[in-house]
Amino acid sequence: MILVDADDRETGIAPKLLAHQEGLRHRAFSVFVRDPQGRQLLQRRAAVKYHSGGLWSNTCCGHPRPGEGLAEAAGRRLFEELGFTCALRPLGRLHYAVDFGNGLHENEMVTLFAGEHAGAVRPNPDEVDAIAWTDEPSLLADIEANPDAYTYWFRLYMTEHLPVVRAGL
Repeated sequence: MILVDADDRETGIAPKLLAHQEGLRHRAFSVFVRDPQGRQLLQRRAAVKYHSGGLWSNTCCGHPRPGEGLAEAAGRRLFEELGFTCALRPLGRLHYAVDFGNGLHENEMVTLFAGEHAGAVRPNPDEVDAIAWTDEPSLLADIEANPDAYTYWFRLYMTEHLPVVRAGL
């Protein structure tokens, strides 16, 4: 993983698990894809994921490889996880940190991306247990009613950073 400072400048490289165990600040991205009707594509992370498995989240997320640009990495993970690509545009960057209470932490400088897709979705079962297309009012109501069904970062995006997400959707 690419380690970064508070201004998203590279400071080093660390193995993914180590960065999550030690809570090292690292570069990440999150992708939001909608369909032409404005519904957002969600994924339920595969239960075998080492953290946040089985939880619903935004379309996809991940980390760029050393030497890989954020937009390139976001497109790569979109294809690896969901079997399609689409044009992505950056929405903005934010930082969040959370202790999952199980020895793992997130400390991410994350860039949000948005895109639109109307074709087939082919989830990779090693990454994704299920997908759903949902409208914003239904999604927000379900996050409020069932917060533990969603990843920490997705709840954060949809509550504290909703205007940024809406700008892309």
